[in-house]
Amino acid sequence: MRAYHDLGGLPAGPVERAEHDYALWEKRVDAMLVLLGDKGLMRTDELRRAIEGLGSAAYERMSYYERWLAAIVEIMIERGVVTVDELGRKMAEIEERRDEAL
Repeated sequence: MRAYHDLGGLPAGPVERAEHDYALWEKRVDAMLVLLGDKGLMRTDELRRAIEGLGSAAYERMSYYERWLAAIVEIMIERGVVTVDELGRKMAEIEERRDEAL
């Protein structure tokens, strides 16, 4: 049985092979992934497992780097590097700063 993320061999239209400019947040996610690997906090197989475990609705809705970010968060919570509470507080702090800047 084919999983929702397994598209190998299915018709999906042409592949865009041209390079494109990456958004700053995408570059940061990529850098974070490299740093976490270098520090021994995450392995490629963990990233893949977490991405494949997102569920079909989330997987289809998210972009490539959004999937990476969601997987990184999941793995860091699993490993106890960050808690859900810590993450929630930091996100609220960032939103507050954003709202003040507007």
